[in-house]
Amino acid sequence: MLCWYLVQTKPSNETLAETNLARQGYEVYLPRLLQPVRRNGRWRDRIVALFPRYLFLRLKVGNQPLAPVRSSVGVTSVVRFGFQYAVVPDRIVDSLRARSDPKSGLHLMSSGPLFTPGAKVRITTGPFDGLEGIFERSAGAERVDVLLRLLGQDTPVRVPAGFVVPLCAG
Repeated sequence: MLCWYLVQTKPSNETLAETNLARQGYEVYLPRLLQPVRRNGRWRDRIVALFPRYLFLRLKVGNQPLAPVRSSVGVTSVVRFGFQYAVVPDRIVDSLRARSDPKSGLHLMSSGPLFTPGAKVRITTGPFDGLEGIFERSAGAERVDVLLRLLGQDTPVRVPAGFVVPLCAG
C-alpha cells in the first residue's frame, strides 16, 4: 500500500532534501510557488516552497523503510503525532497537484484586485486608523493607494493592503 508522509526539512533546504530523497528512490512532491520579492530596490520573482520546511514523501508501507529518510541530507524529521507517523490522504496531494500550473508545476497566487477603483474603504490600522476613503489602485504586491479627505483636500495615501477593508453600506 502506498502512503504519503509529511517530511520536515531544515530551513531553506526543501530542494536539497527533495533531491536526496529522489536519489534514494523515493517519490517526492514539493509544491512550489512563484513569489515576488524585493531585492536591491527591484521586484523579482523567486521560486519558494508553498509550505516552507515541508515536503511530501510517498512510499510503500512495509517495503520501503523510513529510517533512511530521517537521516537524509536536508531532512530534519518525518512528522508524527506521538508514535504514529502523519499520513497525508492521497486526495490532499492530488488536490495540490491539480491546482498547480500544468506547464511549470508552480502554484500561482491569485493576484486579482482586492477592491475595484472607486470603492469606499476604511483604514483599520496605522496612523490613518478609522479614516474612510476611496480606493484608487493597487500599488505593487502589498500596498494600495487610497484617496483620503485630509485638511479639506482629497489626498492620495499609500498604505499596506492589509490595513484596508471594504466599507459596508448601511
